[in-house]
Amino acid sequence: MSANIPQKIQHMIQSIKPLDQEAMEDAQRRLDSLTKPPGSLGKLEAVAKQAAGITGEGLPDLSRKAVIVMAGDHGVCEEGISAFPAEVTPQMVLNFLGGGAAVNVLARHAGADVVCVDIGVNADLAHPNLVSRKVRKGTSNIARGAAMSREEAVLAIQIGYDLVSELAANGTRVFATGEMGIGNTTPSAAILIALAGLSPEQAVGRGTGIDDARLIHKRSVIERALQVNAADPADPLDVLAKLGGLEIAGLVGVILGAAANRAVVVIDGFISSAAALVASRLAPLSIHYMIASHMSLEQGHTRMLEAVGLSPMIQMDMRLGEGTGAVLCFHFIDAAGKIMREMATFESAGVSQS
Repeated sequence: MSANIPQKIQHMIQSIKPLDQEAMEDAQRRLDSLTKPPGSLGKLEAVAKQAAGITGEGLPDLSRKAVIVMAGDHGVCEEGISAFPAEVTPQMVLNFLGGGAAVNVLARHAGADVVCVDIGVNADLAHPNLVSRKVRKGTSNIARGAAMSREEAVLAIQIGYDLVSELAANGTRVFATGEMGIGNTTPSAAILIALAGLSPEQAVGRGTGIDDARLIHKRSVIERALQVNAADPADPLDVLAKLGGLEIAGLVGVILGAAANRAVVVIDGFISSAAALVASRLAPLSIHYMIASHMSLEQGHTRMLEAVGLSPMIQMDMRLGEGTGAVLCFHFIDAAGKIMREMATFESAGVSQS
């Protein structure tokens, strides 16, 4: 990694500690005492043990949950890489704030808060429930130059980090990464190619559902972006600033903030995973605080998760974003906690263990 990491980011990285091994051992003993064959509940057991290590508690209370939806626009949309116009971003932000989007429905069902953040929407938005933290009105066109300055990328990371720290101080212990930004599979794929060394054919997918001709065009736009910007793969901040998006940078901060506050962070789909990839390269310890929720249908998501070192909980053929897959995963986290708290032990149930 480049030594040119700003002090603010260094402080975030240094605030992330290893998982609590003693708490994980306590959780494992509890799991092994329950009336089931060892390990038979698979990923539910892994989540229960991971949550113990994250929080430092054998039976953590993970009832307070929030999905943070970072919203930002992308200058690369002027290249015609999306099936939807850029105007949809601010329209969808208002939909989130009105409670009408898919992530709102799923969050209500999961008992989670939706926190919508304008970190880079190319419009003037006002709403009592909007968290307004606009760094700038959208990124520049990455096919012609850097998406943003390094300083703007750091500021966006700081915004995500500070927001999570504030929510964690008020009792939120599980976070989901949500996003909204028309065109944002393009910078996400560019980040994947730059950091994982993949080809456009491996990394670039159809996003909101573009046809074959536009897919070929989208790949050529990303190839131009990679050539024009020549981002340094050894410097994750350089890759983020030159090829990324403000909502992606904000989610990097969400992930680092969750890890620093010993909170669980559930990663959503392709765009969220691009933020996870950048966060993992900045702070490898942050990976242990992440749970991959689902495997998106978006081309390259499998390779993105492999590059981070994560395995998804579920596969539902989803490709919406917003944090929808991550919020669905909240139910599995709740289930893991209920298993730990409510399931009988061999001793309490009078069941022979061998």
